[in-house]
Amino acid sequence: MTENKPIHKTVTKSNTLVVVAIDFGTTYSGYAFSFLDKPDKIETNEAWIAGSAQLMSLKCPTAVLLTPEKEFHSFGFEAEDKFADLAEDDEHHDWYLFRRFKMSLYSTGKDLQINTTIEDIAGKSAPAIDIISHSIRFLKKHALETLNLRTIGIRESEIQYVMTVPAIWNERAKQFMRRAANKAGIPNNFLTLALEPEAASIWCQVVTEDTPADAELSANYMVVDLGGGTADITVHQKMDDGSLKELHKASGGAWGGNEVDKAFIEIFKEIIGEKAMEKFIQEEMPNYFDLLREFETKKRTITTDTAGKIAFKIPACLREFAESDGESVKQKIANSRFKNIVTWTGDKLRIEKATVKKLFDVSINKLINHVKELFTEPKLEDVVTVILVGGFGECALVKAAFKESFPDKRLMIPPRAGLAVLKGAVRFGHFPRMVSRRISQFTIGREGWPVFQTHHDPDKQVEVDGILRCKNVFHKMVSIDQEIPILHSHVEETEPIGAEGMIYLFSSTKQEVKYTTDPDCEALGSLFFKVPESPNKEDRKVAISYMFGETEIHVHVRSLKSNEEFEAWFTSFPESE
Repeated sequence: MTENKPIHKTVTKSNTLVVVAIDFGTTYSGYAFSFLDKPDKIETNEAWIAGSAQLMSLKCPTAVLLTPEKEFHSFGFEAEDKFADLAEDDEHHDWYLFRRFKMSLYSTGKDLQINTTIEDIAGKSAPAIDIISHSIRFLKKHALETLNLRTIGIRESEIQYVMTVPAIWNERAKQFMRRAANKAGIPNNFLTLALEPEAASIWCQVVTEDTPADAELSANYMVVDLGGGTADITVHQKMDDGSLKELHKASGGAWGGNEVDKAFIEIFKEIIGEKAMEKFIQEEMPNYFDLLREFETKKRTITTDTAGKIAFKIPACLREFAESDGESVKQKIANSRFKNIVTWTGDKLRIEKATVKKLFDVSINKLINHVKELFTEPKLEDVVTVILVGGFGECALVKAAFKESFPDKRLMIPPRAGLAVLKGAVRFGHFPRMVSRRISQFTIGREGWPVFQTHHDPDKQVEVDGILRCKNVFHKMVSIDQEIPILHSHVEETEPIGAEGMIYLFSSTKQEVKYTTDPDCEALGSLFFKVPESPNKEDRKVAISYMFGETEIHVHVRSLKSNEEFEAWFTSFPESE
């Protein structure tokens, strides 16, 4: 069977010449690619340039700028700088700038709709799927332009795209991302979704291949992917064939580096007042972006040393906003809880290092407490290595917290940890069966209307074509915490009720579920397919294969008579949406 093929054999489409991975992040985004003949020679865009601050970055901000007509204008540093220029001339009010919006797919949860909207920095809204598809389209176009500089004659039909998504996302959010990629011009058959901590784990296999023995990965290890929005954790065991087996279902939360940024801005709100700070943000957008970029630069240099102060360059106009009520900045600080901690002289704000360190406490403490809880589980007792990846994973304070909290664990941070997910996603595109076994995050089943039995709920009895049936029955196919091998399928042969076949999938965090209307049950989506027209029941029968064990659920429907396949991807939202 296919799952017995060597794990390092490339199993992309026969005409694939290059894999392009797109890492659409909460704070920063980027892309990377490699060719079929050299899958581990991965290239990224060398540097995105922020014009106002002359920052060089291997990723660019996840920021989308729309014109007043809601047409796409620009992405990344260019979007932020253009909006800042407009703000300087007070011409920005009708424009739309969306920043750090990826978390909306996580926070919306079961209420995520195909028409869900998100707000820009001024509170104006637009469909989330449009903003995300603009982002993907821009990164895709930029990647193609870079590819064309490296080689000649690559056709899009020869490219396999990989989109990264957090492992803690539910199936609904992953479907939404696939829809957005489709809208950006990437067809289903040319798109694979990669789970972010899995991708990092795959890249770590490459990073450690030629290192000394004491740097090699242990058989069982934990990957903690810390980005701007989320902490995403997975636990793997390296198998004898080189594949990876998941030992614990993905977990994590909204404990990324953005929480630190928010805490930094709260200092200013408390000192100069929330209204003055909001006015500064709205009227001095270029200076606000420079302030955030200044903090981003300093944030990466903060260490465990608590002596002394850290100086931040502050826009002169911020002092003007602060003192617009007649009270000096010096007096405002004296009246705040920061009176012995902060000094503001000229364009320099100096803060005690101990205070700056505390800005990290909420995110780091939640993360450490969660990992401690994971390590209490017996099945993780042999996990001796923790790998930190992601931009926030490079933070010295995060590293120190792990060393202090887990002295018996070995801590590893691969080179350029912020690119581990992106590079691993490229490799995953070449070797999509690297993760051979995963743990189900949910109990998953379909809705059925079987013939009514005495044990069924009387309130759910309905009559269909003269037959008494029970509606909303949950037919379980996968249990939460179940180990699922790749290419695992659940196959059913059935004669659909009615002229059109319908499949409704649901998930739950409970082991046992009776009905799809149970409180913990959530709709994953629906799939509609043609039913062969025939008075003969045997002609109408179909085989439905539910494929589990991959990064997404795939559903295949095949007519038993004609062998025609009606649908190969499960990407639909319920019809009501």
